[in-house]
Amino acid sequence: MSRLRGTALRLTVLVGESEKHRSRPLYTEIVHRAHGAGLAGASVFRGIEGFGASSMIHTARLLSLSENLPVAVVVVDTAERIRAFLPLLDDLDGLGPVLLDECEVVARPHRTGTAEDER
Repeated sequence: MSRLRGTALRLTVLVGESEKHRSRPLYTEIVHRAHGAGLAGASVFRGIEGFGASSMIHTARLLSLSENLPVAVVVVDTAERIRAFLPLLDDLDGLGPVLLDECEVVARPHRTGTAEDER
């Protein structure tokens, strides 16, 4: 993983938790593609409530609607690397909005004893 600092681009892909690509959760597929592309980092955040194109509210509070909660996949790297990654998402069905935000990486916690530290 690269040590990213300064101006970066944040890619956020919104999907439903139950969306799949083949037999794998769609959010997992996106993370694995980002990792395979060598991007700086990716995280998945599970929402507790939301709605999308269907206008149906999905919430963790109602059992009948809790199976397709909103999920945000967030990937951060340089603008050039994120834009080069975007075509790798073109074949995925079930994507919600794909958002790009310029951001600034100001600090990254130092972890001791990790394999990354030994590089």
